[in-house]
Amino acid sequence: MPRSSPLTEMRRICLALPEATETMTWGQPHFRVRGKIFAGFGDHGGTFTLGFKLEREHADAAIQDPRFTRAPYVGAHGWISMDVKGVRDWKEVRALVRESYRLIAPKRLWAIAQGSAPTTGKTPARGRSPSRAGAARGGRRSSVKQRRRGKVPA
Repeated sequence: MPRSSPLTEMRRICLALPEATETMTWGQPHFRVRGKIFAGFGDHGGTFTLGFKLEREHADAAIQDPRFTRAPYVGAHGWISMDVKGVRDWKEVRALVRESYRLIAPKRLWAIAQGSAPTTGKTPARGRSPSRAGAARGGRRSSVKQRRRGKVPA
């Protein structure tokens, strides 16, 4: 384990990601990207834990390790908690945080985090995918729902 505190290490890992911020939520530090939680640090009855969202199959595999448990309330959605005492290598934690960030962050920010997108400072309009942005400007957008309703030919 590093010489700095586990919370300091978690901050270092999380806040290095594009547009990541720290907030106090439910009295515990949580890390967000554009308002959505992607990781957390908590004290649960004297046990310090780290929380992340993983692909469901990965979460199912992770909880086979006694260091991990399903997170209360949101475990069914892939959220897990890791006992800080079980941290063997902070590189492992970094990989879990990055997976969680990938699942929560907009694709453009994930591309920046990977170093595969230019960082021009320009980000697309919030909440709009390119197809939705075109529809908002009056362009046509086809979707499965519209085809089912007979509004767009198949």
